[in-house]
Amino acid sequence: MLEQVAASRKVETDDLETGAISIPVEGMTCASCVAHVEKAVRAVPGVTGASVNLATEKASVSFNQKQATLEDIERAIRKAGYEPKRVATEQPGEDRERAAREKEMAGLRRALITAAILALPVFVLEMGSHLVPSIHHLVMSTIGLKASWIIQFALTTAVLFGPGLRFFQKGVPAILRGTPDMNSLVTVGMGAAWSYSVVATFMPSVLPAGTVHVYFEAAAVIVALILLGRFLEAKAKGRTSEAIKHLVGLQARTARVSRNGETLELSIADVLPGDTVLVRPGEKIPVDGEVIEGHSYVDESMLTGEPLPVAKQTGSEVVGGTINKSGAFSFRATKVGAETMLAQIIRMVEQAQGAKLPIQAMVDKVTAWFVPAVMAVAFLTFLVWFLFGPDPALTFALVNAVAVLIIACPCAMGLATPTSIMVGTGRAAELGILFRKGEALQSLRSVEVVALDKTGTLTMGRPYLTDFHTSPGFEQDEVLALVAAVETQSEHPIAEAIVAAAKEHGLPGHKVSDFEASAGFGISATVDARKVMVGADRYLIKHGIDLGAFADDARRLGTEGKTPLYAAIDGKLAAIIAVADPIKETTPAAIEALHALGLKIAMITGDNRATAEAVARQLSIDEVIAEVLPDGKVDALKQLRKGGRTVAFVGDGINDAPALAEADVGLAIGTGTDIAIETADVVLMSGDLRGVVNAIALSQATIRNIKENLFWAFGYNAALIPVAAGVLYPSSAILLSPVFAAGAMAFSSVFVLSNALRLKRFRSVIGPASPGIDGPEPKLA
Repeated sequence: MLEQVAASRKVETDDLETGAISIPVEGMTCASCVAHVEKAVRAVPGVTGASVNLATEKASVSFNQKQATLEDIERAIRKAGYEPKRVATEQPGEDRERAAREKEMAGLRRALITAAILALPVFVLEMGSHLVPSIHHLVMSTIGLKASWIIQFALTTAVLFGPGLRFFQKGVPAILRGTPDMNSLVTVGMGAAWSYSVVATFMPSVLPAGTVHVYFEAAAVIVALILLGRFLEAKAKGRTSEAIKHLVGLQARTARVSRNGETLELSIADVLPGDTVLVRPGEKIPVDGEVIEGHSYVDESMLTGEPLPVAKQTGSEVVGGTINKSGAFSFRATKVGAETMLAQIIRMVEQAQGAKLPIQAMVDKVTAWFVPAVMAVAFLTFLVWFLFGPDPALTFALVNAVAVLIIACPCAMGLATPTSIMVGTGRAAELGILFRKGEALQSLRSVEVVALDKTGTLTMGRPYLTDFHTSPGFEQDEVLALVAAVETQSEHPIAEAIVAAAKEHGLPGHKVSDFEASAGFGISATVDARKVMVGADRYLIKHGIDLGAFADDARRLGTEGKTPLYAAIDGKLAAIIAVADPIKETTPAAIEALHALGLKIAMITGDNRATAEAVARQLSIDEVIAEVLPDGKVDALKQLRKGGRTVAFVGDGINDAPALAEADVGLAIGTGTDIAIETADVVLMSGDLRGVVNAIALSQATIRNIKENLFWAFGYNAALIPVAAGVLYPSSAILLSPVFAAGAMAFSSVFVLSNALRLKRFRSVIGPASPGIDGPEPKLA
């Protein structure tokens, strides 16, 4: 992806230079690791903020570059016991995580297979003898008990200090630093079981009578089971980042560029702004640009989710990663490298996936104390069983203390939130919904009011000829051609709409003379020796023309929020005309779906109240704030917030930027202006209001998924740590074996990851946008 990890992005102010970097960190295994890295980085002088994500295995750091350097931050991470990875250069399209993930998976696979092969004989020799009498007799009659223990010792030692050495390498230093983590719990647990068994094997006289037992199988199988959990966890983590891999895969690798009369096949990294790029049918468009020759249809579904190809001709914009379908064309490259839309989308998704939601604050507070608390509980368990337990007390004390250490799972607690965020934001990107700020994923679910800008959001964003009715004796095409001829002399948006409609119907042009305009009233001209007047009712009435024939039509247009215009030819009423910014075809369904989610809908517009209320009636909008000046939308949002309501605002224009920033959640229509998109929390690539419905539904699904994960992670520990400590023994004689504890701990992390991956199956609540190509057909009658 196109983010510079090693070099910071600089923002200069008067006396302060700040940087922000994202550093991959190796060696983190649980929520405690996250807390330790954050604490170490924040302690560096000049660091103003640090956030570590366990699922992405990255630390996001902001700092004053005059006080701190990248090397200072990396040194602090190493001192905390973890390894920062610097990526100095990176070509567009490279998946920087794939190699590291594959290397980690291969290492875990080898370690797991080795541990399983070595642990299986230990398990059979010890547990088989307890479970199957014939195995016990076989062992005793062949090698004997002492030899069995020595074989178990040799195999278990190979497991612990071979595949299991990674736990000691991380866990022991963490204990010595006073910052124990999950590796520390595993190290102490299996180390205690192994040490006790070694003493029982080689120095049995040291132990009290009746306590000489070995637990080699517990230590060996614990290592194998935890490695299995780590392997499954790494595999699941790889699946959580599939959205990024998919986006990276959309990028073309090469481009055919015309330079100095030659056609060159270049890497997209070598394409420069201003280059002429040639595209053949079926090829991916390599970078963003503007068509300068040829025409075609381009599949832009990867951006918008809309299935139908979009027509492209001279002057049309094209986006890198989209697919040319039929024709060939050439375009001028305008944005390359990190500036392309696809690169920006990848960057947005990465930033959202690495975000910490407010719900994570509670988790962080708990996990900061979790591992020390578990170690204290394990020590207390040992003391209670040793002092008050039945004979052999030492054995019971050891087994239960080890079970407590092994069953505790800070991994699940650390992965509960970030994995759901990664999968949720990745799925959102596939649906054309970009969460620029991860926090919006949580705040969007609690929105009570959705405030919508009218122009360009509810409507098409430009005027169209929507109604054209002629009087008896006049031909529609003839009148439209004459009216359009007069309107060619005007620069008013209404005139543009009428002229555009005439061109769409293929009507011929006419010579115009004696053009006159009366500001606020209308215009007139001579067209082919015929006197044509077009204007408001007062204009034609002023010239003695009776409008009664269209009284019913005028009333109907008024109820629809449209202002009628009239046309007269040679002093006779010829037509009634309405030009409006029509409602998008998908808007009514989107409003209905938002209501179905229990939300109130408000419309903010600069239109007069009568027009605004007509639109609101048509769409069943709950609240209308009309006649709002461009700088009044922020005040309108404050008005909607009264009573403590949470408000989301949806807009697309430059004048929407302040409102997008003011709202609790700002959603920008992706077809709008760059400044609106940069200010918003969420970007809807399709320009379709139905994206708002899907964004809210996905937000609700993601937060629900996070709560499920947290409930499992906390509930698992709250329920099973006491069981491991032996609280059920007095009433039911139930104890939890360390082996089963290790299996349960591994299962806990895998469960959380598997539950998060369910979000990949999220389906749109309401279908993809239908392509609005050229606006609605006018009602000609």
